Amino acid sequence: MSISRKTKTVKLLLNLFDQEKNAISVVDLVSFFSNDMNKSTVYRILNRLEESGVLHSFIDKDGLKRYARGDQRITASNNPSIHPHFLCEECGISTCLPLKISTPSIPNYIINSSEQLYLGQCKDCQPLR
Repeated sequence: MSISRKTKTVKLLLNLFDQEKNAISVVDLVSFFSNDMNKSTVYRILNRLEESGVLHSFIDKDGLKRYARGDQRITASNNPSIHPHFLCEECGISTCLPLKISTPSIPNYIINSSEQLYLGQCKDCQPLR
């Protein structure tokens, strides 16, 4: 399913992702847009944007889904844009890492998705040395 029309609510979500370079949790998105749309609308739009490849998501260490710009869907030719994510355990910022990961082909298995999450401290939270 693709985004066939950009409604006001779709534009609001896309504008936020244009401004924010870090991944955003679904809880933060629902809270941020609580005056503009209900929770169901936020979830429905996020699903459509992810299915169309505009956004991708990953699960953080607490099981919370986070969204970021970009297509990370696996295709028959192994999508070259699949990348790991980083979550700062101090400030909670999560980002896409500029590393390419190839999804292996495993006999007798079909891989529909793959995630890799690194945990640690971002440059702003590291102690001074």
